[in-house]
Amino acid sequence: MSPRTEFRTCPLCEAICGLEITATDTEVIRVRGDRADVFSKGFICPKGSAVAALHTDPDRLRAPMVRHRNGGGWREVSWPEAFATVEERMMPVLERHGREALATYVGNPNAHNISLLYYGRQLGRSLATRNGYSAGTVDQITKQVSTALMFGTTLSIPIPDLDRTDYLILMGANPAASNGSLLTAPDVLGRLDAIVQRGGKVVVVDPRRTRTAERASEHHFIRPATDAHLLMAMAHVLFAEDLVDLGHLADHTNGVEEVRRIAAAWPPGRVAGICGIDAADIQRLARELAAAPTAAVYARIGTCTQEFGTLAGWLVDVLNVLTGNLDRPGGALFPRAVCGQPNSKGNPDMPRTIEWGRWRTRVRGAPEVMGQLPAACLAEEIDTPGDGRIRALVTIAGNPALAIPDSERLQAALPTLDCMISVDNYINETTQHADVILPGESHLCQPHFSATLYQLAVRHVAKWSDPVFPPDPDRPREWEIMLVLSSVFAGRGTEVDTGAADDAIVSARIAKEVADEWSPVYGRDPDELFEAMVPAVGPERVVDWQIRTGPYGDAFGANPDGWTLARLKQHPHGVDLGPLESRVPEVLRTLSGQIELAPDYVVADVARLEDSLERDWTGMVLVGRRNLRTNNSWMHNVGNLIAGREQCSLLVHPDDAQRFGVVDGGQVRVASAGGEVVAIAEVSDEMMPGTVSLPHGWGHDQPGTRLSVAATRPGVNSNILADPAAIEPLTGNAMVNGIPVTLTPA
Repeated sequence: MSPRTEFRTCPLCEAICGLEITATDTEVIRVRGDRADVFSKGFICPKGSAVAALHTDPDRLRAPMVRHRNGGGWREVSWPEAFATVEERMMPVLERHGREALATYVGNPNAHNISLLYYGRQLGRSLATRNGYSAGTVDQITKQVSTALMFGTTLSIPIPDLDRTDYLILMGANPAASNGSLLTAPDVLGRLDAIVQRGGKVVVVDPRRTRTAERASEHHFIRPATDAHLLMAMAHVLFAEDLVDLGHLADHTNGVEEVRRIAAAWPPGRVAGICGIDAADIQRLARELAAAPTAAVYARIGTCTQEFGTLAGWLVDVLNVLTGNLDRPGGALFPRAVCGQPNSKGNPDMPRTIEWGRWRTRVRGAPEVMGQLPAACLAEEIDTPGDGRIRALVTIAGNPALAIPDSERLQAALPTLDCMISVDNYINETTQHADVILPGESHLCQPHFSATLYQLAVRHVAKWSDPVFPPDPDRPREWEIMLVLSSVFAGRGTEVDTGAADDAIVSARIAKEVADEWSPVYGRDPDELFEAMVPAVGPERVVDWQIRTGPYGDAFGANPDGWTLARLKQHPHGVDLGPLESRVPEVLRTLSGQIELAPDYVVADVARLEDSLERDWTGMVLVGRRNLRTNNSWMHNVGNLIAGREQCSLLVHPDDAQRFGVVDGGQVRVASAGGEVVAIAEVSDEMMPGTVSLPHGWGHDQPGTRLSVAATRPGVNSNILADPAAIEPLTGNAMVNGIPVTLTPA
């Protein structure tokens, strides 16, 4: 078997780097960065090189697993038996208790998988439950809410134009470890270096001197959860010193005077002691931001997952607007993705409404936000007796037993469920409690297309990846798993023609599109369009449809120079569709058709920020951190990624270590209102005094899992320390940064 070379997009994080994979028909020989990839140009991180190890991992499930109800453990079964067991065990629970007894949890790998992304929606409709939970409420829903209110859709997130900006402020972000987050940009560090090399400036604001901060022009420690205080003070300086200049946004922005009124009460001197940043530095940063030829403010998970996450996300975009840097090259721009982007389709004069509070959780009454309930509420909804108690759970590529607050309580609650079904590749801390586990395919046996991430990219690019190895003909594709489960939960049983079901979904999509006068295929013959996509099926057909009806598409012949999936496949290294461009006003989908700089829902929360000024901010607090070799909880079973120095350590500043009697390499007990853990201490001056850091996604020491590599370096679960009662009131997002803690030697 002679080796061959395949070109893929890495599916393991938001950077979507190009991979060059040398393989035979049965094994991978080598993985390296694809130097011809139009976006990543050869860049690769350790995770990308591990795709072969994930493919061959002996712990990865190859067949469905059913758990004996008498405590006899697991048995491997056929796919028909697995689906029949789902129906046999789940449907009686729903018949007895109703759909209010059913919950779903969706993990972040869904955003990287087109089968789960597209066909998971069909499953969601058939589940017909309001109890929807996801990793989004432990991550970025704060940013999605603020951008939806300001610009009209949840993914209308302005992206810093890294390749052309002169001045960049990064807050609560460490792309050296994350590779970018809500920012799709391979080799972020190289792009930051290029800003400095061309005479620009990069400023990092973070309670830890990260590897990103070490490469920046300037770094400022900031006390966790005070990002909104800092940003508000910078807005004050812009108004007070007459530095506000909206540029071309002046005729497209509402609420400037309301923001002026609010910011008037926030001079730098009022917040300097709380933030830990001198008033003179706050003033200087605001002046530099306004004076730079082009500039952008970018903030990520450290600002999203804290007490004032929505306010911080809102104020980032407020500063970009006030300095005229929103929607201009070199500033923060709205991408126009190749397909699937709500702000690129339809009539902009018919905006989408953003809704929340339509229903609430049973126990504490936490409101729904954009269809999601706070993940921090899941455990109490399972173990609290009474009508409406969750008795059944469906998880899709998620590990809430490690990934969400109150995780110890959730670990105890999961075995009490009447039924649990998981779509997952491993028996992990969550799925060990499932009745049935339906494994997905290896990354290398399925196609890949980064549909969601193109909406967050620093450049307009597109690339389709065919499977490296042929899929197993004796098992369903992941999109077919979703369709069979949809049939089961809709009460139609397990005998389903997935091809016919897929045809029906596509036909309905076509019918809707040809009836939309704003569509490029308005008025066309639906049958003609349907036949034009044959013989493609599943996500391949959906991607072709979305590309052809998208902003660069051929509109099924109406635009002969436009793109189709067939044409895209002729470019194995991807295609470059150009730099980001100004899109206001056509990108806006707010009710007013304007940028809403002062949305009532967010402005009302400023009072809570005001109240925080009277608080004692001197206690010890905990923040999370990421590692380049891991991805939340699901990359820890690859040996070469967790080898070497301990990754799950508690970073402590030397002054704090001396104060609390903590020694480097010793055991330290960390306690909070949520619980306590014992971790290995790592004394380092990279931490701001008064702040400690523990990474997210560890704690692989539970019996019953099959993660043989992860179990050798289990670490501790930082989410035990997250107080489940502490959720951001606007969005329900968990507060997993800025957690008050105490330290004692263990």
